[in-house]
Parts: sequence; structure tokens; C-alpha cells
Amino acid sequence: MPVTLAEQIPHIRECHKVVPIHKGFSSDEKYLVHMPDGHDKLFLRIFKPEQLEAKKIEYALLKKMQDYGVASLKPLAIGKTLEKGYMITSYIEGNDAGEEISAYSEQEQYDLGIAAGKELKKMHQYAAPETITPWHFRKIEKYQKYLDAYSSCGIKVNNDKQIMDFIDENIHLMEQRPNLFQHDDFHLGNLIVKNKKLAGVIDFDRYDWGDPIHEFLKIGFSRGISVPFSRGQIKGYFQGEEPGEEFWQLYSLYMAMCVFSSVIWTLNTIPEEMDDMLQKIEVFLDDHDYFNRLQPKWYNKLSGYE
Repeated sequence: MPVTLAEQIPHIRECHKVVPIHKGFSSDEKYLVHMPDGHDKLFLRIFKPEQLEAKKIEYALLKKMQDYGVASLKPLAIGKTLEKGYMITSYIEGNDAGEEISAYSEQEQYDLGIAAGKELKKMHQYAAPETITPWHFRKIEKYQKYLDAYSSCGIKVNNDKQIMDFIDENIHLMEQRPNLFQHDDFHLGNLIVKNKKLAGVIDFDRYDWGDPIHEFLKIGFSRGISVPFSRGQIKGYFQGEEPGEEFWQLYSLYMAMCVFSSVIWTLNTIPEEMDDMLQKIEVFLDDHDYFNRLQPKWYNKLSGYE
């Protein structure tokens, strides 16, 4: 980032060093800002000026997360320079949980999942504004668009008709589901850990509103990295209790729907990784026997960490 740009932002005008961060799929430029005292580090996002109003909403959401005690970035400043928009938040010290968790014991992985589930539960205290359309209307519309795109994209998933039939039979379950805040990208790569403990949750820029159970989609993928974490996230969310049948019905419905959205998202975003995505899809389809079972096979594996 040009020094002149940093000089245009009052909050970091006296910064000592600005280091670019090259992670994630966001179009934002990201920087770690070292302030002069050598201890204070801030996180800076630079974005197109026309995105400022949308970013102000995200900034307000981060403030709301602080109200609910969520371990997340603390918003500090937002504004516009002569040529760019910017947002400054606190910086969460630590490492990407997805890169570290394989070195943890099963118990440590499970404990991290417990902590993650508790943070997710805090987020879901925040109800959607009354102006937000009910969840099931928005979700069905998105699903239909992805299904149409899938039908014409030339890529086929095994037993796709069986998956579509399962969705059609269960899609009514989304009616009357709560419309709550969704992080919408809650997975190991967006969790920061330090000393094998959860330090915080990052990347709220893909937030949405809707059914909180939809947030658990990512464990269908992250279970390939850590079954103890995935199980722990569920148990932490439900305060140590087992989720009921409704949870597994909706979880399976959303996993089935994401078969088609995952194909199209990958095709449009990282087409070179399509084979890898199709393999991941096959894994969770096998977990559910192509949705002949609701609770995935991995969930009840015997373990000594509970």
C-alpha cells in the first residue's frame, strides 16, 4: 500500500509499518498495520469507494457482535480517502485454525469445536431487521438459480436426481424458520487460535440473515479435517446436549442444497479446483448415503474426548 494512502487515514497516519495480507477470496485489500509503540497492531481493509455504504452496515454488525460478547474484530474507524474506502478494526493475534488443528490432540480439537459452537450461539442472538424477507423465500430463490445453472453447466454429480428429490420432499421444513444473523462462512479457516485456544472469529463480510442451522453447512466439509472439531462445534452450540431430529432434518436439507451451489460457486470462482470440490461433495454424500440417512456417519464415531 502506498505510504501516501496511509497518510490519508487519520487513525493510522503515524503507523510504523504496513504489511499486506494475501489470504481469502475477498476483493478487498487487507493489511496488518503496526503502530509506533511496537505492541498495537490493527487490521485494515481497503475497498472501492462505492462499497462504503455496504461496509458501514458490516461495521455496525461488528459493533453488535461486541454487544453480544462475540470474540471478533473490534471496529475502530471507517471512512473514505480521496480514492478508496477503508475500515480499521482490532487485530486478533494468532494463527489460522485450519492450518494448526492437525497438530492438536483429539481432545484439543474437540475443545476448539466446543468453543467455536459457543461463539456461534452468541451470534445467533441477533434477529434480522423486520425489512429482511423471510428466510425460506430467499433460500428457495437462491437454490432455484443454482439448480438452473447446474442443469446447464455440463458437470454432473452422482445420483443428482435422488438428491433433487430429497430436497423437493423436505424443502417445506424451511418455512417458519427463524431469521437470525448468519456469519455465513463459519469454518476453521475463519477461526484464529493461539496456544491451542480459540482467540477469535474473523471475516464477517459474507454475513446474511436466516436459519441458524444453515451455519453448520461448513462442518460437512471441515469434518474431513477434524471430526472431533465438527462434533464439538455441534455439542458446544447445544450446550453439551444432543441436537434433536429437527436439526438433522434441516442440516441434511441444507447439505443437499449446497451440492449444486458448491459446483456453481467453484465453477465461477476457482474452476481449477473443481475436481477437489467434487471429491469433497462425494465424501459428504457418502456420509449421508445420498440422504437415505439424516445424521452423518461420522457424528457418532466412538471417542474418548467427551
